[in-house]
Amino acid sequence: MQTAFGHLTYCSNIHPGETWSAHFQQLQQHIPVVKQQVSPGKPFGIGLRLANTASLELAREENLRAFQQWLQANDCYVFTMNGFPYGGFHNTVVKDQVHAPDWTSPDRVAYTIRLFRLLATLLPYGHEGGISTSPLSYKFWCNRCEEEKHSVMESATLNILLVVEHLVRIRRSGGPLLHLDIEPEPDGLLENTAEYMDWYLHQLLPAGIPFLQDKFRLDEATAAGFIKDHVQLCYDVCHFALEYEQPAAVLDKLSAYGLKVGKVQISAALKADLPTETDKRKKIIEAFRQFEEPVYLHQVIARTAAGGLIHYPDLPQAFADADNSKVAEWRSHFHVPVFLESYDPLSSTQADIKAVLALQKKEPFTQHLEVETYTWDVLPAPLKDNIDISISRELQWVLQQLDD
Repeated sequence: MQTAFGHLTYCSNIHPGETWSAHFQQLQQHIPVVKQQVSPGKPFGIGLRLANTASLELAREENLRAFQQWLQANDCYVFTMNGFPYGGFHNTVVKDQVHAPDWTSPDRVAYTIRLFRLLATLLPYGHEGGISTSPLSYKFWCNRCEEEKHSVMESATLNILLVVEHLVRIRRSGGPLLHLDIEPEPDGLLENTAEYMDWYLHQLLPAGIPFLQDKFRLDEATAAGFIKDHVQLCYDVCHFALEYEQPAAVLDKLSAYGLKVGKVQISAALKADLPTETDKRKKIIEAFRQFEEPVYLHQVIARTAAGGLIHYPDLPQAFADADNSKVAEWRSHFHVPVFLESYDPLSSTQADIKAVLALQKKEPFTQHLEVETYTWDVLPAPLKDNIDISISRELQWVLQQLDD
């Protein structure tokens, strides 16, 4: 839906369905119900997640035409897509395979370009569109030596530039502004602001400027401008909170170099202080165990009393180090409902969402706001509710923050 501070929606990765027919059935079932709750009488934007199989099927003319007719009949529109998970995302073990294929693979390139072609067709006239994607690769797949990491970075960057070339051609032919939104996350090859900016300034721009100059006969400033328009940041609030980064500081660093935010994914992580008292500490660790499940990665980043950070690739590794007396706080990558702050004795990083939305209200830095709590199926039983009610509650909570 359109607000004074950008388009607001939720990501359809909440709903299962790896084929288009299965996912479209989910959209038909849930979108009208949510729209009636949060945007009655007004157009409702959709954050569309398509698995590779679904994207191939939607690209068929008859399927795309039927979807466009459904959008029009239901007063809905698509303005953003989630192109991070390529394959199965529900009812399967996802874990680190959420990064596969990574950006070294031509399959990732073909999938992403296909999504952009679909988005360019679905996007209402005069709007910009964005697709969020993986942070190049997964660190543990390329951590044997610096040479291997550099090779992966170089290959991924060149493949991303193939997508940029496609987006520049769309724009220069009179099409919409479309941007690829890189989504840093813990243990991604790009996992925080420093790594994202180092890659952008020292690899993407140096490789991309001559690449676009050669393709389109551009001057250096114009080529750099195209890259900054077409490759932007997906600011997943949960992910940056896990890294203990302050939203204002992140945006200031990006702004200093003219780098843009294509989308904010509104999401919250679990967190808790770990007291030194054994009984209290044990109670908190046991509370975290309620969120251990086999489908998704739940990386933990611990803060030590001295201010250092310890990274655990998943909850089991953190549990194995639960007695580490140096650790003062845990934050875990588990997207919990954004409208709740307390999961006694745990809490969430909801305050970071409020800070991001306050900055957006003060001086909008993106046009796309997308709630992304995809874990409803694997939440502990006491937190589960009717999915339509839950989605509506999250959107209404965000609207309240924007109104306040």
